[in-house]
Amino acid sequence: MQGKLSALLILLAAVLWGTTGTTQAFAPESAHPIAIGTIRLAIGGFFLLSLVLLFGKLELKNWPKKATILAALSMALYQPLFFSAVTITGVAIGTVAAIGSAPILSRLLEWIFFKSRPSKIWWCSTVLSISGCILLFVNREAAYVDPVGVIMSLGAGLSFAIYTLASRDMVQKFPSLNVVAVIFTLSAIFLAPFLFIFDISWVKSLQGIGVSIQLGVIATGIAYFLFAKGLTKVSSSTAVTLALAEPLTAALLGVLLLGESLNTTAWLGISLLIIGIVLLIGSSNAMNRKNKSTTMTSA
Repeated sequence: MQGKLSALLILLAAVLWGTTGTTQAFAPESAHPIAIGTIRLAIGGFFLLSLVLLFGKLELKNWPKKATILAALSMALYQPLFFSAVTITGVAIGTVAAIGSAPILSRLLEWIFFKSRPSKIWWCSTVLSISGCILLFVNREAAYVDPVGVIMSLGAGLSFAIYTLASRDMVQKFPSLNVVAVIFTLSAIFLAPFLFIFDISWVKSLQGIGVSIQLGVIATGIAYFLFAKGLTKVSSSTAVTLALAEPLTAALLGVLLLGESLNTTAWLGISLLIIGIVLLIGSSNAMNRKNKSTTMTSA
């Protein structure tokens, strides 16, 4: 049951991330994508740190500094890499390359550093989900593949995979809220120079305030807290695959709120994504029962 609940928490986090694109569509025209990403991390980090300080539970004794810096740098790098990739090679190719590569890269890192071999169920669900992601985006715009943009997308996917791997080890030993508060506060500090490079006057408008709060508090603070809670019982590669629910949510919100339309190919992609996610949630629950049974037998 715990494995299933953890998977559902990660799924909910991905749904909240999926609101990012729709929210950005309502941002003032003068808002640069990288500036939006920077503001998002700044507000998210401040929100999480405020919660920790409010409840008085921040303890940094024996805190893993190297893992924290690695996770914070990865999250900070993800923002400019992803937004730049989308600008260079387009939303479809940039998103598919970044989000689609993250599960494979995450599993590869687990395999290299932790000698953890991927299961058949994971491969099946990941292939289904990535295929669904490709079908979902393939006809949304003319495909223009720019090598630099693709490299940046892969860099974004690798950054997210590293963040997940580094933070998962931390949430096993420290409260999830503390972990995300420290990581995102540090990430915001790393990206602070962008606040002096791009125009952020749009934040002062009522529209800008609403967009910033939604992106920072809901799509970052709350979402990554849920993601961290889910990581306590789910492997990093499984978590990143479940995160493919993000483009699924974005597509459905585009239809419901922005008046976008989806063709038959896109709906097929949505179906494959859902099947892959359901398979993974089911396998997470089964794996948790197996581990519990093994532990009881050993005892």
